[in-house]
Amino acid sequence: MLKVVIIGYGEMFTNLIAATMDAECKIVGILRRETIEGKPFKKFMNDIFNPSVEYNYIKSYKLPEINGVSSVNSEKFRKKLLKLNPDIILVGSWGEKIEKATYDIPKIATINAHPSLLPKYRGPNPYFWTINNMEKESGVTLHIVDEGYDTGAILAQEIVKINDDDTGESLKKRTVLAARGLTRELLNSLKEDMIIPLQQNNEKSSYYSYPNQLELNFNNSAEQNYAKMRAIYPWGNVYFMHNNTLLVPSCKSTIIEENTTEYTKSGTITECDADNKMISILCGDDKVLKMQDVILYNYFDKPFTKNYINLELKKGEII
Repeated sequence: MLKVVIIGYGEMFTNLIAATMDAECKIVGILRRETIEGKPFKKFMNDIFNPSVEYNYIKSYKLPEINGVSSVNSEKFRKKLLKLNPDIILVGSWGEKIEKATYDIPKIATINAHPSLLPKYRGPNPYFWTINNMEKESGVTLHIVDEGYDTGAILAQEIVKINDDDTGESLKKRTVLAARGLTRELLNSLKEDMIIPLQQNNEKSSYYSYPNQLELNFNNSAEQNYAKMRAIYPWGNVYFMHNNTLLVPSCKSTIIEENTTEYTKSGTITECDADNKMISILCGDDKVLKMQDVILYNYFDKPFTKNYINLELKKGEII
């Protein structure tokens, strides 16, 4: 029976735990992000009064937690790993770069579940970038952890289709479920066979960091702007500027319409409705981005959004 240590956080983490149990492997240690963040007493109080999804999941299955470590690269964690003597470490989302002295400890490998079809879309949030770049498919890759970021040899991959209405949230949900099935299959295979890793083709690689340019650009197409809105949900919001005021649209209440107005210049307000907090803006492809439930960005200004739209925005104005 394979002995497995699992580290991570969030939905990828819990799905790797589920996959390991599905494959009837022995989980000898679990390390969650809360363990290395903040002070032990704060973690203890949070676990009692505000437990995370990960904590509830671990406790419901009575899984052995690794406690008292500050980093996966600490000597204390490495000593605990040596005592546990795992065959495999599974990584499901982690903020630290894992050092060689740590990822070399398991007998077989340290394996990361990355939510893209490597070598494309290396980096921390492929969910955002694949939707933002209007890709038709993404996926999940199980790869060996090495000294680079998402550069290790590939053990298994599965394609996940991207739907026209996908948000970062919906794509993530399907991707982590795919990761569960793929991980179960890999663990079952490793019990019986040797798997030959496939080296990544660096000539086809791409790396994307955390998204930081979230302003809509109405010179771009309506589809491009709508893709950015969907891609960042639920982690953040896009915005657009009117004079010096930031306005935030909702991807859940936005549609694309044909331009039936006399306006031809991108950035033109073709319609605004204060009651529905709706603003329609012409984009560079001569289509209209109709955004409802728009709010003012500043927290204390939000209640005055309707007044702002009614008094400050004018049909035919160019933003």
